[in-house]
Amino acid sequence: MTDAAEVRSLTKELLAAHPPATTDRTDFLKARFDAGLAWVHYPVGLGGLGAPRSLQAVVDADLAAAGAPDNDPRRIGIGLGMAAPTILRFGTDEQKQRLLRPLWVGEEVWCQLFSEPGAGSDLAALGTRAVRDGDTWVVDGQKVWTSSAHVARWAILIARTDPGLPKHQGITYFVCDMTDPGVEVRPLRQITGEAEFNEVFLTGVRIPDSRRLGGVGEGWKVAQTTLMNERVSIGGSRIPREGGMIGPVAKTWRERPELRTHDLHQRLLDLWVEAEVARLAGERLRQQLVAGQPGPEGSGMKLAFARLNQEISGLEVELRGEEGLLYDDWTMRRPELVDFTGRDAGYRYLRSKGNSIEGGTSEVLLNIVAERVLGLPSEPRSDKDIAWKDLSR
Repeated sequence: MTDAAEVRSLTKELLAAHPPATTDRTDFLKARFDAGLAWVHYPVGLGGLGAPRSLQAVVDADLAAAGAPDNDPRRIGIGLGMAAPTILRFGTDEQKQRLLRPLWVGEEVWCQLFSEPGAGSDLAALGTRAVRDGDTWVVDGQKVWTSSAHVARWAILIARTDPGLPKHQGITYFVCDMTDPGVEVRPLRQITGEAEFNEVFLTGVRIPDSRRLGGVGEGWKVAQTTLMNERVSIGGSRIPREGGMIGPVAKTWRERPELRTHDLHQRLLDLWVEAEVARLAGERLRQQLVAGQPGPEGSGMKLAFARLNQEISGLEVELRGEEGLLYDDWTMRRPELVDFTGRDAGYRYLRSKGNSIEGGTSEVLLNIVAERVLGLPSEPRSDKDIAWKDLSR
């Protein structure tokens, strides 16, 4: 399927057979997946048509115009943006058939068990252990900064399976059932007052070898696919002009002339231009994805996303003056998603502080851009060839 007319024809058939106005939301989404219109570039039978990725925009536009429901991508973003492409590339046929449909429909939420208290920026230094016991692996350790763990059914997990190898070589990648015995999720209350993040304790969790992604000891290679897709999904999402954080500031500027000053005007213009440049760069990045897997450019987009969000939200608080210091609700909550534009300026200012940490710290991403985009020499490292168990911690 390579023709837009053919894709549109399939979309019309879906709408005719399952009218959005009279079809249950979940039933419609399942029918869309089965018709190959979930992600058209995926293989036939896995929600796709084997068509060019660019045709997805055609499908999405026609379905939106018909009032069809979406799968609430903000709620299931980790599954869509990180787990799914990793499963597609490294999963077995059985894993793909079992996991991808409920993931896309939103029946099963995913989370990411990567970062640890002692291995955040240096992810390959992780210490969570997985020891083989016949056809299962017994996992013990702690993960942190886990978004959506409190509502997730599945998790993508990396654990150390051979401490006698250098840190990048002794890691294996698993799919962990968050409902299994030994999985404990505890809330991490943030500066916003809510607990969107969690810490996860794994105690004697038994994972069947059939839920391993990639070969034993190849977890770092598999994780790179996840991380590259994560940074694209965070920094390269499709938004309209004045979408994202710049939108509320521009709206306030137009509607509240009494708040304006010359200095704020100049800063707003600078940030508006930078936000538009970042938006267009993200569009170009998505076009590059049509030709293959995401590359290190996504790290640059995520860097820009974090910096711009923090500078724009700071400008918004300053523009609003005393109003900008107000905060709507400090109640301890465990939300299912992050809503930057649906909350007040105070929330946006506080929540954006996490943008330079989540999805890879800005300091780590600067190294990736320097080495893999600009071709600069890597920083000297003395720990790459030493067994993980012999590293000082």
